[in-house]
Amino acid sequence: MRLCSIASGSSGNCIYIGEKNTHVLVDVGISAKRIEAGLAEIGVKPGEINAIFITHEHSDHIQGLWAFGKKNNIPVYATKHTLDAYLGAKKQPELFEKRLFTVSYDEEIVVGDLTVRPFCISHDALCPVCYTFSGQGGKIGMATDLGCYDSYTERALADCGLLYLESNHDENMLLVGGYPYALKQRILGSKGHLSNEAAAELAGKLLHGQLKYIVLGHLSRENNYPELAYETMRQKILSAWKYPLPQPEILVANREKPSEMLYLS
Repeated sequence: MRLCSIASGSSGNCIYIGEKNTHVLVDVGISAKRIEAGLAEIGVKPGEINAIFITHEHSDHIQGLWAFGKKNNIPVYATKHTLDAYLGAKKQPELFEKRLFTVSYDEEIVVGDLTVRPFCISHDALCPVCYTFSGQGGKIGMATDLGCYDSYTERALADCGLLYLESNHDENMLLVGGYPYALKQRILGSKGHLSNEAAAELAGKLLHGQLKYIVLGHLSRENNYPELAYETMRQKILSAWKYPLPQPEILVANREKPSEMLYLS
């Protein structure tokens, strides 16, 4: 199992996940040109992508789908409401819909060597999900674009060797920053985004001896610093780690270019 964040942030998200000969993308919220350039950096051809999994219909997660998906004839998976919203915005949806497949909460999909499980999240989109990916190399869990989490979220993300977690903002930076009041309330609300502190709390509930990596993603450009997100998580793991094995490595996904490839074995 392997993961590489091609782009991460409110300006666009795209994550690569692979297992043996299977290659998938989670979200395509950047241009087709950037997606192809990112894949080239990690040695994957666009035609080798077996599937695209979409979390929700917001532009920073889906804006590159029409160009990249059509050009490369790739199957696309998302909830029905997400797909309906996406197709409704297109002039010729029939050109795409034969390669669109619906997912449902907690119902597994097998794509090549990967078993994919969608799970429900709390966000201000029509029917958003995140995913876990399991293979012989282990389990990768993703949780971004959620304003809150609960025991259901924790169960979905249990036993992951790699966690990709939203660490969107520092609450103090957001509160004193220049965003309009309504936008601040949206971000802080239960259908908004996880703060650094909330991400660290969630990670603390998911610790186990085989957790190898925690990747922090979807950072706000205006209301966070990579160093601040990293340190908040580091302090939490330092205080909560109770296992004889080494602590998980903490990384922050790059906004503009692919981060390093991470491997589970």
